[in-house]
Amino acid sequence: MSLPLSGLTVVSLALNLPGPLAAAELREEGARVIKVEPPAGDPLATLAPRWYEELHQGVERHQLDLKTGAGQAALALMLQEADVLLTSSRPSALKRLGLDGETLQECYPHLCRLRIVGDTREPDLPGHDLTYQAEAGLLDPRAPAMPRTLTADMLGSRVAVAAALTLLLGRERGSAERERTVGLGDAARFAALPLTHGLTAPGGILSGTHGTYRLYRTADGWVAAAPLEEHFARRWQDMFGEDATTTLICEPTRYWLELAQSHDLPLVQVPLESAP
Repeated sequence: MSLPLSGLTVVSLALNLPGPLAAAELREEGARVIKVEPPAGDPLATLAPRWYEELHQGVERHQLDLKTGAGQAALALMLQEADVLLTSSRPSALKRLGLDGETLQECYPHLCRLRIVGDTREPDLPGHDLTYQAEAGLLDPRAPAMPRTLTADMLGSRVAVAAALTLLLGRERGSAERERTVGLGDAARFAALPLTHGLTAPGGILSGTHGTYRLYRTADGWVAAAPLEEHFARRWQDMFGEDATTTLICEPTRYWLELAQSHDLPLVQVPLESAP
């Protein structure tokens, strides 16, 4: 049985993380993915070589200098047969290479163009996941610390996949739209909406100040408990009363995991390296 994107070709110029993540997901759905890297390669190959190889399994990789006529000619041949072009450079850099939207539309009217930028509000400004998370308010202002994951990059890659599929479906149905822009800063602001709307803000129901959604110390570590729904909360209160803090600290984590499982309660161990 063929995969949904079988027969479609994606050419990716996108380096680092969001672009390769998006391209890998499109490849998993059956698309042929051609990756064009500069002569120096993709920085991700040095920063996280194992992950780089995982993301590029089944990807056709080429190194081209797009600042030369030969490199541009080779890319042009690829784009003639491609369905999607994925980029992650700033618009000004793409324009210098002759890869701006107007030029591409004129030369390849069939091509769906997906641009990953830092922020759709000011796409030429430099930035990275850390700056987008900080600006979106995802870092704790009371004690700022480095984020444990790349929220903007990871979420932005999923938004990029959705945008690519939207463009392809629109093309199939006769839409003239051929370009979409995905902003990593926009993705960070989207991820911050639970905070913006108070769910995870200080005092919010998901902020850790309520007994049915918080972390608890045990005798040998930490657990995360989330008995939010009424039937879970009632069961939790029957077991621990109004405050489970003094009870949970008396027994090891394994004891509470087994007890929670036997009572069908949402409680898991916090890995020691993740403990606050």
